[in-house]
Amino acid sequence: MNILGIETSCDETAAAVVSDGTSILASVVSSQVEIHHRYGGVVPELASRKHIEAIVPVVEEAIHTAGLPLTQIDAIAVTRGPGLVGALLVGFSFAKSLAYALGIPWVGVNHLAGHINSVFLESDPPAFPFVALLASGGHTSIYHVTDHITLELMGQTRDDAAGEAFDKVAKILDLGYPGGGVIDRLSNQGDPSRIRFPRSYLDKSGFDFSFSGIKTAVNRYAMNYQGDDFKESIPDIAAGFQEAVMEVLTYKAIHAAVEKGCDRLALVGGVAANSRLREKLKADAGHKGIKVHIPSIPLCGDNAAMIAAAGYHYLKAGIVAGLQDDVFSRSK
Repeated sequence: MNILGIETSCDETAAAVVSDGTSILASVVSSQVEIHHRYGGVVPELASRKHIEAIVPVVEEAIHTAGLPLTQIDAIAVTRGPGLVGALLVGFSFAKSLAYALGIPWVGVNHLAGHINSVFLESDPPAFPFVALLASGGHTSIYHVTDHITLELMGQTRDDAAGEAFDKVAKILDLGYPGGGVIDRLSNQGDPSRIRFPRSYLDKSGFDFSFSGIKTAVNRYAMNYQGDDFKESIPDIAAGFQEAVMEVLTYKAIHAAVEKGCDRLALVGGVAANSRLREKLKADAGHKGIKVHIPSIPLCGDNAAMIAAAGYHYLKAGIVAGLQDDVFSRSK
């Protein structure tokens, strides 16, 4: 089954063609980073307008790259939510219209299920059940995953998502947007032990997160810094901040896997591209006999291949969408 995937939940316009939920025939992502960079974050109205401009050429490029005529597309999977409503509506309306015109089934996919299915696009996917840590700009959650579309929420952030904290700290330090990549790179030049920021575990026996406090701690440190060499200290600040976040993410994810008796752990979402998190989670989980599965870097961020992969399993389960269906901004 050849699935056309479409993703427009935030600031990437993406389309992909995936065969049988595992084989990527094409994956195209058009980023809006340069547009939103000057504002220090995503501007929803701008994102929606740029999706409208990009959706047709991006889908056409994916179809062309896959080498398939539209008549060989068996179904369409599109992100339904959560995300920015205006942005979601562009992809969702386009998918609905195209499926109707072609007379093929279509399905609205939960963006978070898409991220978790990204590990099944790699050569060594985890067996069920497993625990998944989903860390991105808009979400930080832990799930117990029993099949491709059944996710038991174990814990989530009570305020800022991990990726959101990275972006806000980058703005505090005047590093630009997006913050994840630049803080990761700067941290490699800094000493994570020089400045120790607080670790917010909340309840160590639980699985919820909170990252607003560490953001505030970095802001206070920057405001109170009296030295003339502040710029020279930024790599140490970045490293100290990053280590604090990674310690909490790693501890909670491994604790959840142990709690569920799982020896398999998946790390997905945009923050999964962070080199320190990938390294630390693999090392710490390895000491517990837990194998970590992480998608390749292009599949960590928002992409349509993961939506097509999840959509394949929705359709196999008999889940399809109708013309009356709509998007949603928050997880149900």
